[in-house]
Amino acid sequence: DGVKVDQVITLRFPSYAVRHPRQVCWLNHTMREYYDLWDEFRARLSPQGRVKERVRRALIHAADRHFLRHNVYKLFAQSAEVQQRLEAWNGVESEVLHPPAPPRPYRCDEYGDYLFFASRLVPLKRADLVLRAMGEPAAAAVRCVIGGEGPERDALERLAAELRLGDRVRFAGRLSEDALVEHYARCRAVLFVPRREDYGFVTAEAFASRKAVITCADSGGPLEFVSDDRTGFVTAPEPAALAVAMARLAADKALAERLGGEAARIAAPLTWPNTIARLVVV
Repeated sequence: DGVKVDQVITLRFPSYAVRHPRQVCWLNHTMREYYDLWDEFRARLSPQGRVKERVRRALIHAADRHFLRHNVYKLFAQSAEVQQRLEAWNGVESEVLHPPAPPRPYRCDEYGDYLFFASRLVPLKRADLVLRAMGEPAAAAVRCVIGGEGPERDALERLAAELRLGDRVRFAGRLSEDALVEHYARCRAVLFVPRREDYGFVTAEAFASRKAVITCADSGGPLEFVSDDRTGFVTAPEPAALAVAMARLAADKALAERLGGEAARIAAPLTWPNTIARLVVV
């Protein structure tokens, strides 16, 4: 409407192509299918599709390099994982600026008798790893609520039945804002075991709720906050190893409370006012 725009903040591909003298890019990720997920993406293509997508990939790489170098006044990465990808793939430097948890009334009511998993049910989030861990003897007493929807849900329910997990696992489906906060408030701890996650708000949400996080050594972004036996547990991405960590927290409420308290302390500086102060160019 003829009003001057003082600054533009962009977040993901391809928004950083916008032209503005004060564009700050706070990048969560480029189009990963043409970068670190290329091999998996290519494997699903026909031979003709592979030729076409190789060309498209080369063009996108060139465009990303150009726009990130010439259109962006200041570049932030939402995690060190994203920062490393930018350096390795695009040859550009950035500053890490972790996002706070989405603004919700997080709280801790108790350290209940179940672990909580909240993610889209897609292969990269590895809910199947959680179910297989629950099928291990070490985790025979572990209970879990899985929140979220996605294309993997039917397969995950079948896997739970094959593993005879019974009522130890509950698929809660899509959760409302209130239900999500309620589970964070009441669970014993949170499971977040993705593969090469960009950042992962689940970690920030759990910490804001004074809950420890169990993650894996190849989970990417969560590892920037989860310290083994300090704010949660970091395990090998294998059912047996994950089962041991799950069982430890399921059996020891005092441990969950100690780790959750430290997690809340670590997350305390992550606030929106602090973040906005760094994003706004003066």
